[in-house]
Order: sequence, then structure tokens, then C-alpha cells
Amino acid sequence: MDKPVTSYDFPDRLRASLIDQNHPVYEEARGLYNAMIDKRPRWIIPCAEVADVVAAVNYAREKHLLLAIRGGGHNGPGFGSCDGGMVIDMSPMKRVDIDPTTRTVRVEAGCTQGDVDRATSVHGLAVPAGIVATTGVAGLTLGGGTGHLTRKHGLTIDNLLAAEVVLADGSVVTASEDEHPELFWALRGGGGNFGVVTRFIFQAHPAKDVYAGPIFFDIADAAEIMRWYRDFLPGAPRELGMFFGIKTVPSCDPFPREIWGRRICALISCYNGAEEDGIRAMQPVRDALPKPLMDGMVQMPFVDLQALFDPLLPKGLQWYWKGDYVDELSDAAIAAHAEHGSKTPSELSLMHLYPIDGAVQDVAPDATAWGARRARWSMVIAGIDPDPTKASELRRWASEYWAAVHKHNPHGGAYINFMMDDEGEARVRAAYGANYERLVSVKRKYDPANLFRVNHNIRP
Repeated sequence: MDKPVTSYDFPDRLRASLIDQNHPVYEEARGLYNAMIDKRPRWIIPCAEVADVVAAVNYAREKHLLLAIRGGGHNGPGFGSCDGGMVIDMSPMKRVDIDPTTRTVRVEAGCTQGDVDRATSVHGLAVPAGIVATTGVAGLTLGGGTGHLTRKHGLTIDNLLAAEVVLADGSVVTASEDEHPELFWALRGGGGNFGVVTRFIFQAHPAKDVYAGPIFFDIADAAEIMRWYRDFLPGAPRELGMFFGIKTVPSCDPFPREIWGRRICALISCYNGAEEDGIRAMQPVRDALPKPLMDGMVQMPFVDLQALFDPLLPKGLQWYWKGDYVDELSDAAIAAHAEHGSKTPSELSLMHLYPIDGAVQDVAPDATAWGARRARWSMVIAGIDPDPTKASELRRWASEYWAAVHKHNPHGGAYINFMMDDEGEARVRAAYGANYERLVSVKRKYDPANLFRVNHNIRP
């Protein structure tokens, strides 16, 4: 019979999988999605099951170790790691179980969006979530979760039914509307502040074939198209997801060679339904706007749309993010977008503007921790490039662009999944608005010593 795990024998107990700085795969294992961030943890613990997570949490608490939690490993500010402490790495935990009758999906915390999409697509279903298949489901969900299906079916947290959580004292609980309801409230947008979520249960929705893809316009048309987008989308059918972007055409297939490297603005759209209905929903775009440089909308499987841009964004790029919630997209703000968006420092750098409307606003502002139900848009500006020598330039461009538009955004907060680690406590408070003090109360109950602090931290 195995002896109990204690603070003295924990490293020996997991010697087969524990990765320290002398381990041959340490350098690979500590690598982050955002290569602009370099951290050297003392230990990385690849957890295969909940018992491993419990043992790691107990050891970190008893030894007063700095503790970071890694799910899919996609976190922009690098909160999936830490210097000198312990990383609980749940990437081995990738099981997905689907009940097609109830359309419920059980997802372990190491899964990526692609893992879930591939499993649910077999049944013609999808969990409303992000737009990049390599995104980790855990971090995306705990931050809120926006994507192509959001206007119709809400945020990812609006489709979360329950979560299995390892708490700071090592106990394992289920959080739902019926069990630990305050914890469940906080998990829906409050990030990784309250425990280690090891399993999620989601409500899925029909999503098989969609009419989707990008439409590119010349950057000179950005202000006109942004104004049109602002006015059009609130009245569009909820089956139509559409976000606006300022980008550069990548110099690679499948993009037309004649527009490689050209600065553009884009509408990236997804109509969840029949092709003829999607064409009808998109007709105002084709009737009202300038002739596009490329119209890439076709009927395709939803799972293919989710992975469409993955080849352009592999692990190991330089990233610098800045975000904002946008209450009103004024003409003055649009002019600032057009000015700074036309100065992107690399082919991969971008600005995206995601809608917060439809089903998102059907939910009361205090029903979940997510703090922007009455905003209209979620903006992200991202400086991205593979070259480490461009890191300062990426930061400077994103920061200057953000400063130019932030003054038009009185909300003051941003989606936490679009915030770096240099935002400060005031920005975290603003992200949650009126929900912040309630989050502090939940934090005080479930993590009074602030063991889970490698995040956009809510102090107890």
C-alpha cells in the first residue's frame, strides 16, 4: 500500500514525471506560448489525474512555494509559469466525454480548443468558445470566453454547467448553481484566483457546417468599414458572428500572392447555418462596402474554421497585448484606429474588435463575475513577430496605439485574457467593475492566503 503523500516525500513520489532544472526536457517544458516571456520554475509537475494536482497543491501550500497553473499553455502574460516556484502542468489531462442526447461535454483542463472542437464535431455540436484551436480551454473559460458563436449562444462561461475544483486546502469540490454557488459565480470570469479547475462540464449547441471566412479590404477603407460595422452588427441576425480586424496579409498561401504583405482591414464572419441563409445575411456587406481585395467566405465545417489561422500563430512568437472594453465606438476613436492601425510593425500584428451583444447581454451584469455585460465591444491590440529583436518595437506600437484609443473608452477595464502582467491593480478592478468586491469575498473564503496569485490577482 502506498504511503500518504507528505511535504517530505512528494518530489520522490513523482520522480518519474517531475521535471526539474536538470531534467533533459526542462528547457522544452518551460517554454511558453509567448516567447517574449522567459521564466525558470524550480519544478514542473505534469499531472495525469486529479490526485497529482491535489498532491502538488498541498506541497506548494506546505512549503510556501510560488505556484503557477498551466492548462493549455496559451496565456499571453505567461501566468502558466513562474520563476523559482512550482508549475502544475495539466496538459496531460485531455479527456473529452460527450453526451449527444443532453448535448453536455465534460472536458479535462489540459484540453485545447481544438481538442474539444474535434470531439464535438463528430456529433455536429460545438461549445461556444475561442477562435484559435490552440487556445487552452481552461484559461479561456475562466476569463470569460468569446468567439464565433457568442452572439447566438453567449460567452463560454454562459455555457458552463459545473466545474471540478481543487481548492487551496487540497480538497476537491464541484462548483455549480447547486453546489458552492458563490465559487461557481466567481469562476465564471474571475480567472484562476480561486482554485485549480481540473474538469469542466459545458452545454454544447448545434454547429456543423457554417458559412464563414475573411473578407479583406484596403487599409484606406478602414474608417468607412469600421463605421459601417458599428452600425450594422447590432441589427444583424444572432446566427451571424462577425469581428472587425486591422491586419496585414501574410506572405504565404492560401492568400493571393498579389496582396501579400499589404495592410488591410478585415471582416471575419461566421454564419451558423445553411449556405443560402449565410449569403443572405452577408449581402449587406457586399452591397454597401467598397470592393474587397479578397472574399474568402465559403461553406465549411465549423471545426475547420476554428483552426483556420492556427498555422500563422505557432508557439514561440513574440507577443505584446493591450485590451479594452469599448462602450461606444465614436468617430474620433475610429479615426485613431485608422491612423495607428495603418502603422503595424509586422505582418502578424493586429487589432481585433469583438462584439459584446446578443446573448451576452441577455445575462444580468451581476449573474457572473465577468464585468462587461453592458459594454458593446472587446478590443485587443497585439504586437506579434517571430524576431526577438523586435520586442521593443512591438511593445511601443501596441502601447501607443492603445493610448490613442483608450481615452475614448470610459469603461476603464479590459477582458482579462487580453491583459499583460504590467496592467496594475486598478485595471483588474476596472475589469470587474461592480463585481469586484464580491470577488474579494469569494477569494477570502476559498483562498485566504492567496496561494493562487500568479494571475490577474484578486487580493483577499
